[in-house]
Amino acid sequence: MLRSIRDKTVKTVGTGILVVAGVEFTTKLPSEGQSSSLYHNVSDKVVTPLVRKILDPEDAHNTAIKFVKEGFAPKFRPNGLEASNSVSLKCVGPKGIVFPSCIGLAAGFDKDGLAIQGLMDLGFGFVEIGSVTPKPQPGNPKPRMFRLIEDVGVINRFGFNSVGVDAVEQNVRKFREKQSGRQIIKKDYDENDALQKAMHVTFDLIKKLWILVFPPISNSEKSLLGINLGKNKISTHETEDYEIGIEKLGKYADYLVINISSPNTPGLRDLQKSEPIRRLLKAAIAKRDQLETQPPLFVKIAPDMSLDQMKDIASAVRECNVDGILVTNTSNQRPDTLISSNSKETGGLSGLPIRDMSTECIRKMYELTDGNVFIVGIGGVGSGHDAYEKLKAGASVVQIYSRMVYEGPGVVSRIRKELCELMAQNGQKSIEDVVGIDHEEIYWTKRLSRLDTARKNEQQIVEM
Repeated sequence: MLRSIRDKTVKTVGTGILVVAGVEFTTKLPSEGQSSSLYHNVSDKVVTPLVRKILDPEDAHNTAIKFVKEGFAPKFRPNGLEASNSVSLKCVGPKGIVFPSCIGLAAGFDKDGLAIQGLMDLGFGFVEIGSVTPKPQPGNPKPRMFRLIEDVGVINRFGFNSVGVDAVEQNVRKFREKQSGRQIIKKDYDENDALQKAMHVTFDLIKKLWILVFPPISNSEKSLLGINLGKNKISTHETEDYEIGIEKLGKYADYLVINISSPNTPGLRDLQKSEPIRRLLKAAIAKRDQLETQPPLFVKIAPDMSLDQMKDIASAVRECNVDGILVTNTSNQRPDTLISSNSKETGGLSGLPIRDMSTECIRKMYELTDGNVFIVGIGGVGSGHDAYEKLKAGASVVQIYSRMVYEGPGVVSRIRKELCELMAQNGQKSIEDVVGIDHEEIYWTKRLSRLDTARKNEQQIVEM
């Protein structure tokens, strides 16, 4: 009976895959594996809206994680400008780390590090997991995630739900081992359970059929892994939770983030105040410096701050030699333009409604740091133009998340293509040509400094 169920399932799914493949070939669309236009259209225009209609937001989120983890989501669809090296989205960050693309995934999507490689394959230049807390905690009661469909936004009050640092460490270690080719694959089912074994074998066959029809496209770019650290809800320690995260996970991270700006953990934003933030950042830097390799350490701030508060944070970041700032987290504010019935829910607002607010925060923080601190721009990025505006305001790289809720995983490829086209139209070939261009004096000072450095390096080479 189990064999019959398995055979019928494989036959049905296999037939469906062959039909889809037949449509692609008969319409003269050459197969581009999991980056094909057909694959993207089905995923973004059929599957994503369908899932949004039949599942509540958190269930849809968890389903998306599973699909990406198993390799069913579309892969990055290259664009001609990047492929021909006419435009480069690469960015060199603090301590020389190289972001292969300035478009990354914000923390919150893959909190536990379950689907890191799958997310990188979507076309993200960097993937940030977390927030990770030292001890496991369930977060706030459900429902805790709400779509603002009419406003293209999201409100969440997850409250740092996390499996804890030990479980996340296992996940990221497996990812790094697989990256290096050292992972030993272990069976994740009970071989003595006939049903479990039959389901596993069936699913494995489906995956093989899927990959046969839509093979993954190899990507030579190595995306970066960021790990976002939080504190437990009941913790009374000011710095210890973050120090535990740094000690446990720092060796796996390309960069670390100290999250002190979630609106859903009571008292967390108090750490943004003058003295607490200095104590925390100094302790975090000291713990990071004890690691064998020292990844850049960033701090993530809220958008709901006065100018004086932003000045103090900018001063603290420079005083403590923090490597960068993530601007911004979700907002407690509710703009008058919101029309969705869910806009009254408590929690952090993200997506299109905070796009301009976050861009202004980036602009102010860039000015307050004289353009000398690396900025990751977050909030409402849903197009190449949105990313371009944040880069001009002073961000060196940007992150997205909420827009995938509405447009699916293919939005990453689209944003990269649109950004490249905008840069080409404006005669800009690299990210350095765009970052901070809204700040004319700072922009040209930095540009002339880079030119002067390049000339000196050329002269040294000639003299050698």
